[in-house]
Amino acid sequence: MEVIKNGSVPEEDATTAPLFYGGAVSRQPIVGGGKSSYYNFSQVNFAAGAKNKFHTHTSDQILFVTKGVGIVANESEEIEISEGDTALIPSGEKHWHGATDRSSFSHISLTHPESQTEMFD
Repeated sequence: MEVIKNGSVPEEDATTAPLFYGGAVSRQPIVGGGKSSYYNFSQVNFAAGAKNKFHTHTSDQILFVTKGVGIVANESEEIEISEGDTALIPSGEKHWHGATDRSSFSHISLTHPESQTEMFD
């Protein structure tokens, strides 16, 4: 068993990663790097206005909002989500998510460790 204490995982600046645009983004890889055979579990923090580009995953993705107000979107709709909300994004669905222009936004992202991401411009 391993317990990861709140605040013990340092934030990694992801602002310049090709997937993100519109503002500062950081990641905290809480469970990953081979720690679990079944899950990658990361906190992602978006400054107001920061988003990611349309992308897909080869596994389902679950987003659990921990702070602020954000948007999760696919090719046909944009849905505002806030603290306590959960979004289930099926494998292969083209989508994006990020902060609204008026609020920062943080979520936990849960995917399979072997999941691959394909980004679209």
